[in-house]
Amino acid sequence: MDFRLSTEQEMIRNMVRDFTDKEIAPFDMEMDRKGEFPWEIIKKMADNGLFGISFPEEYGGAGGDAVCEAILLEELARGSASMCITVDAHMLAGSPILDFGTEEQKKKYLPDLVAGKKLGAFALTEPCAGSDAGGIKTKAVLDGDEYVIDGQKAWITNAHVADIILVAAVTDPTAGPKGVSCFIVEKGTKGLITGSEEDKMGVRGSNTGELVFDNCRIPKENLLGNIGDGFKIGMVALDSGRFGIGAMGVGIAQHAMEEASEYAKKRTAFGKPIGKFQGIQFKFADMKVGIEAARLLTYKAAFKRDMKERFSVEAAMAKLIAADVAMETTKDAIQVFGGNGYSREYPVERLMRDAKILEIGEGTSEILRMVIGKAALK
Repeated sequence: MDFRLSTEQEMIRNMVRDFTDKEIAPFDMEMDRKGEFPWEIIKKMADNGLFGISFPEEYGGAGGDAVCEAILLEELARGSASMCITVDAHMLAGSPILDFGTEEQKKKYLPDLVAGKKLGAFALTEPCAGSDAGGIKTKAVLDGDEYVIDGQKAWITNAHVADIILVAAVTDPTAGPKGVSCFIVEKGTKGLITGSEEDKMGVRGSNTGELVFDNCRIPKENLLGNIGDGFKIGMVALDSGRFGIGAMGVGIAQHAMEEASEYAKKRTAFGKPIGKFQGIQFKFADMKVGIEAARLLTYKAAFKRDMKERFSVEAAMAKLIAADVAMETTKDAIQVFGGNGYSREYPVERLMRDAKILEIGEGTSEILRMVIGKAALK
């Protein structure tokens, strides 16, 4: 096994890291304090091709692999978890169109999504259907040449900023998960209503909100895949999303360790830098081991996707360990900072708030342990 990155992957990492350090990281504290979506940064990201790194060249992408995608998200998260989760959610719309769409749908939607001219979102979660994705109530009924969608979605990343939204809706109430289908809904469609926006604990520069569908009519050609494919499309998308969230956890943890390292070298106690004390060094040892383990599991899940192999369990493991590592690393980073770590003047408390969503979104840690446990017992 060769664990070295390819020349292309190294170039992408260096490019994204440089862009993030200059154009994103300096503004993350401001995003957090204002809770506003940074359209100017989104435009710069689009101008630099960051939305299309892992999409085929025929649709305007760079043709990178899934490992490139993981590298992209990790480096974005080192500078801003908000921008990382925005791109990850955007890919949750683009990837299913690439994997399940007709050629007409791909040509119509992918070029603008890949170029970052339009943002995407995947609307699966509902007020009473989060971990139980099969319990969604939003319905789509065929009426002539149109589907009529009625229902409500909650906690949708990019809900109010997306131009292209994939919507999971029930088309056969008697068929359980096999009765769910997936539809492409464009911003501005009559009957698509943006509801409340969440005032979140972390990732406050990203947009998260509610979507309401009230007699929302779309052409029947906007069905993605076949009738009844919605749950399968959602689960395939979530697998990719989970290793993406794994990469986000690695990036947050890496950032926290770097901030704590710089502080430990400068802060003195009892006549020497606190980094010289064994108790502090043990914390950094745990940080380093955890980050490296989470990174390798994340890259393995991405590699299996590139090999066209099933990677559901690997994606679940990557997200689970990365969420745990990010929470532990940010907690320890605050401890290294001492009282200063509890202050918003320093970045580590923000990183801890950003990390918490990793244990919740795209499958809670409890759900992922069920997935992994069942696989282990087979």
